[in-house]
Amino acid sequence: MKSKILLVTSLLVLGTLNWMIIAKERLINSGQTVLCELAPVDPRSLMQGDYMVLRYEVAEDASSALSAEPYDGLLVLRLDENDVAQFQRLDDGNPLTDNEVRIRFRRRQNSFRRETIRIGAESYFFQEGRSDNFDKAKYGELRVAPNGDCSLVGLRDAKLKRL
Repeated sequence: MKSKILLVTSLLVLGTLNWMIIAKERLINSGQTVLCELAPVDPRSLMQGDYMVLRYEVAEDASSALSAEPYDGLLVLRLDENDVAQFQRLDDGNPLTDNEVRIRFRRRQNSFRRETIRIGAESYFFQEGRSDNFDKAKYGELRVAPNGDCSLVGLRDAKLKRL
């Protein structure tokens, strides 16, 4: 009996993990490309070992528009002709225009007890010894699903070239 329970539990866990992987792959392959300008970060903490700390300008802009609530929700971003995003407004459920996209946000406290807005990945890991390639990063390349979920797929320089 215990072995049957263990088998069923294992199958449920593996099935859930596979479903999550497939959903993330679908987002990366078919999500809308959105480029978010990276906000300035203290250069002494920008590179730490083999990863880069990321902050997005649209999240900084959105933080001033948020009241004490909500702690999560959707932002509406306006895209220019190069898919570079600008914060437009908090999502109020109204239909989007052709050049707008919804993106999910979550509010959290950072290590300095300052509340920050999080939209996607906060760090970018790369191969050791390649920090010179990524210190030119100007934009985070996100793939965004219609429901606002997003995934960081890469970084781009000031000329929008993939790094």
